[in-house]
Parts: sequence; C-alpha cells; structure tokens
Amino acid sequence: MTGTTHIIGAGLAGLACAAALASRGSPVAVYEAAGQAGGRCRSYHDELLGRLIDNGNHLILGANPALFNYLDTIGARGRITCPDAAIFPFVDLRTGERWTVRPNRSRLPWWVFAPSRRIPGTRWHDYLSGLRLAFAPRSATVAVAMRNTKGPIVERLLEPLTVAVLNASIEEGAAALLWPVMRLTFGAGEAACRPYFARHGLGPDLVEPGLAFLKSRGAEVHFGARLRRFEIDRDTVKALDFGSEMIALGSDDIVVLAVPPSVAVDLVPGLKAPLETRAIVNAHFLLSEPVTLPEKSRLLGVIGGTAQWIFARGNVVSVTVSAADALAERPAEEIAALIWSDVANALDYRNQPMPPHRVVKERRATFAQTPAMLKLRAPTRGRFNNLFCAGDWTDTGLPATIEGAVRSGQKAARHVLARH
Repeated sequence: MTGTTHIIGAGLAGLACAAALASRGSPVAVYEAAGQAGGRCRSYHDELLGRLIDNGNHLILGANPALFNYLDTIGARGRITCPDAAIFPFVDLRTGERWTVRPNRSRLPWWVFAPSRRIPGTRWHDYLSGLRLAFAPRSATVAVAMRNTKGPIVERLLEPLTVAVLNASIEEGAAALLWPVMRLTFGAGEAACRPYFARHGLGPDLVEPGLAFLKSRGAEVHFGARLRRFEIDRDTVKALDFGSEMIALGSDDIVVLAVPPSVAVDLVPGLKAPLETRAIVNAHFLLSEPVTLPEKSRLLGVIGGTAQWIFARGNVVSVTVSAADALAERPAEEIAALIWSDVANALDYRNQPMPPHRVVKERRATFAQTPAMLKLRAPTRGRFNNLFCAGDWTDTGLPATIEGAVRSGQKAARHVLARH
C-alpha cells in the first residue's frame, strides 16, 4: 500500500483507525490540534489533588468488542482489569435502601426470579417491560417506548441506565440507542455486563500505548496541527491546509476526519451532523485513606441525589453526573458541596468536612442523543471519494461511548483498506 491515510484527530476514534491501518502495514499520518491525544478520554496530573485523574469517568464493559480489539492490536489488554463477577451496588439516598444487581452467567436472566437479587419494590415481570425498547421506532424516546411506565423498575434501573448510557433523561433519550446496549449487556449474560477499569488511568492505559504502537509501526503523529480547510476539486480532497503548511494529497492518499461534529461541519461542505450537545460533570475528592465501596466494588450507583455514579480509585472518589446541563451552569464550589453531601451520605462520611476536590465540567461531552439528533448522524462515507468520517457522533448504531468511538474508527479503517 503506497497511499498514506491522513487521520485528522487523535481521540479514540482516530487512534483506533490509525492502529487498525498500521497493523496492516498501511502508511498513516495523524494530526491533532491539541498538545495531547485522547480527546475526551484523557488523563492529566492535577496539582491540587496531587494525583493523575481522568478527565471523565468512562465505563468499559465486557460487551465492548471493538475496544478489546483495539487493546489487543496495540498490546494493552493487560492494562485493564475487572472483578470476578458483574456486581453493581446501589443506594437510594431518599430511603436509605441498598441493593446489588447481579446478572447471572447464562443468557437467560433467571436472576430476576429471585426476590433477593431483584431491585427492591420490583416484580419479575417488571423486567419484561424492557423488551418494549426492541420494537420502538427511531422517533421514540425511552419514556414513549416504555409507555411512560413509572415505579421502581424505572426509577431504580431504567432511568439511571438511560442517563448513564445516553447522557439524557428518559424523556428525551432515543430508545433506538438504548436497546442495543440492553441487548448486548443484560441480554448476553454476566460476562458481557462485567465492568473493566484502567489500572493507571485512561491516558496511560488506552491512549499512550496506542501512540507507542503507532510509533513502532512508523506512523507519523503531529500535535498542535489544526486543520484549517480542505482544498477540494469536485468530489476529491486535493490538499490539507494547516495554515503554516499545505499538504498535497496523492491519488492513492485518503483522509479520515475524526474530529467533533462542530469541527467537521466547518471543514466538509454540505455535511450534516448532530450539533446539539449535552454536558457531563465530574467531581474528584481526595480522601485521607483508600475508599471501600459495598461488595468491594469499584463503583456505586446513587439514586435520589445529585451524584449518580461513585468510582473508587484508591483514596480518590470520582463522581459522575450525566445529563448535567443545568448543573454545569452552577459555580464549581456549589457543585462540589452538592456532590460531597451525596458522597458523605452514601459512604457514611457524614461527620467529615469536604476534602480537597476538583470539579470538571465537560459542557459538550456528547451530542444530544435524542430522536431528532439521531437522524443527523453522518455515515462513514460521504460524497467525497477519498474522505471518510469517524467519531462517536457518526452512525455507528451505538450511543456516544468509548465503544462507539472505537467502532467508528475501525469502520473507517475497513473502508480505507477496501479502497486501497
């Protein structure tokens, strides 16, 4: 293969595409506008906490084949770890009730027939209501697909799952995006639901090994390289304009655009993309001793508070709040106080003052995963014969998650290899 694939963007979509191509011996050049790779999936050393923290908490599940393929390609599967079983403890701050969701190993979800394993207040046939999502039209929200069903099954399972997966409430989240996740996790047994965690952080374990692999395969990676525009002749991209440098493309060269949708639409004439976004807020608290969560889990689901998911990382508690547009408008100290109150109640730290903390607001964390925005997801291949798109906002069939981003990059790589 003599043609070079020029990948614009070094987030996980761009890295996954580059790794897939480099592993096949295809020449690759990656250009990233920022000074580091990873995009929203990155880590940095926080001076206030004195710890390496992830920009956001991203959950990896056993039902993420594209991500595991990427990790195998770059030789980094051993950098993530998982518990012996899928165990998800929850606490309802309004009532003080605690329970644990434990999917069984077989595909048949017999655990819903055991009262001791069900969510408090639910009956076994309540769980069958989730099958309504399978038959929902693409225009339906989760709430509409579920016929606005109320009760514990919604408040304590379906709504937290929707918010976590779609970064949207059940009233606006697209049912067509939630069903694939339900099918691939709860519908596939315990191993598919098992959570995986980066041993050292998303940057050291997912991003840096990818860059090292690309370097070992002779790929070029350029940081601080912001693409200004494409030079286009009819249906072909002829050159890449980086301002200080113009890179002419040969007849066998291909471009993969792996940037946020707001950047993509400015670069590609006529491109339609989901531009409406939703925020995620993360808060990190440095405690004086390592954190112990129920069931020796690494995460705890929280119902009835501002906090939604608590992650334990040694003596750092990291909390994620999705669908957080309104919360993100508040001052950081106010957000920290609200979240710490929930953490103190959930972990029985009620008599402890708020410890050192860092609040991270990701105002454009994902595109708004609503039925209206779902229609605007771009295909991998558009009208230009040497240009492909990648990113969790493209039409992957999955929500805007790590798995969706990696799948999009690998899909673009397959298009490139087929073109070659």
